[in-house]
Amino acid sequence: MGADARIAELGLDLPPPPKPLGNYVPYRIGGGLLFLSGVGPRRADGSSVTGKVGAAIDVPAAYQAARLCGLNLLTNMRSALGSLDRVDTILKVLGMVNAAPDFGQHPAVINGCTDLFVEVFGDNGRPARSAVGMGSLPNDISVEIEAIVLLK
Repeated sequence: MGADARIAELGLDLPPPPKPLGNYVPYRIGGGLLFLSGVGPRRADGSSVTGKVGAAIDVPAAYQAARLCGLNLLTNMRSALGSLDRVDTILKVLGMVNAAPDFGQHPAVINGCTDLFVEVFGDNGRPARSAVGMGSLPNDISVEIEAIVLLK
């Protein structure tokens, strides 16, 4: 089963592609790779999940915010490629958590995105990954995630 069919089987609704908030593009393709700019947890209505994880936002809510980031990354993949069936492997994910100073559960948060990728792409959705804490993120978003994808 292809990734587009898997999205339908899972009942996932991909949000509209998020517009860049600065002077950059959402993706670049080169050398058989798709480089995806960082996206935040933007909902279909344009609102975002905001606040510091470990203070205003707990781990389950931050996990869902990371899942929203994953949905936005899937939208950008489809926009770049025309079909998610062109994705071979999610190679690398960098997850950034807007974390309170004493927060230490960054991997549990970013699992929201990578669990989604495994649901959609199977083992090819399991990337090399970094999950790090930041003192702040743009517009106080709770999570930002970027990815590198190998194309078929």
